[in-house]
Amino acid sequence: MKRVTAIIKPFKLDEVREALAEVGVTGLTVTEVKGFGRQKGHTELYRGAEYVVDFLPKIKIEVVVGSAQADQVIDAVLGAARTGKIGDGKIFVTDVERVIRIRTGEEGEQAV
Repeated sequence: MKRVTAIIKPFKLDEVREALAEVGVTGLTVTEVKGFGRQKGHTELYRGAEYVVDFLPKIKIEVVVGSAQADQVIDAVLGAARTGKIGDGKIFVTDVERVIRIRTGEEGEQAV
């Protein structure tokens, strides 16, 4: 099994969620996060004073799927989240050793 973690722009959340549903993802976790990469934040004006916004708002989406479905999930996120501009985000893929559904005790892909 694989955990696909995507950091995306907040306004792309609905598009990504719909794209994941189309490829059969039945559950995901969404977290509001802040961070920066090469984008390095930006400068804003407030009441005539300039200040630097170092950490930009982002959305972190986490999905655990079977290894065979991971590439479909990655392609769905890439297609839905891409704007072509700096700050589109990143996708991280990691191995998941064990999954257990707390309610039933099911393990493995049945628990996902």
